[in-house]
Amino acid sequence: MSCCSHGKQSGECVCDVVRKIVRAQNEVAAAQDDCCTTGCENSIEQLLSPTTANGNGPTTIPFLLYCKGDCDLFFATAVARNGGTPAAAAANGNGVFDCVETPVFKAKKFKKGCCVELELLLFETANGSHTPLFNTPSTNGDCFIPANTTGNFVETGICITVDLHCYCAIQCLDPVTPVVAPISNGHC
Repeated sequence: MSCCSHGKQSGECVCDVVRKIVRAQNEVAAAQDDCCTTGCENSIEQLLSPTTANGNGPTTIPFLLYCKGDCDLFFATAVARNGGTPAAAAANGNGVFDCVETPVFKAKKFKKGCCVELELLLFETANGSHTPLFNTPSTNGDCFIPANTTGNFVETGICITVDLHCYCAIQCLDPVTPVVAPISNGHC
């Protein structure tokens, strides 16, 4: 998707696309009575297709963001209590924290202006685990995607708030329904 296509000159193309993603996901969530849970235009159309509207389709458009200036892929790093919640960590007898790093996001909701709450998504691996990514993009061309992925994404329940003015590009992936991770409390 080109920036400011179709004659729009708002100067906020990434913000505009993410706003459309949130609206589309909210329509699907409302049709499925869900509380919160290629190109961007194609992904939005796929998400809103009749098969999705009847509750049988995907619920999320995962996407990548590219930073202004260097145009590098944005990797968010976040920390969460091991076990998902303080109560779960206490029940396990530890207060250990997990570090999660990923370039894949689910837009949750807009805050003020062009700020949006994003949930970090992880790649599910063949053994059903979700391995947090700790590697930054390789300069030798290696991909950041784990070799044994299933094609599913895993919700982390970990959210960050970003100002979309800080990004110059967005890449939408095909719509999916993410798997709820054991470390996720299901909501941001």
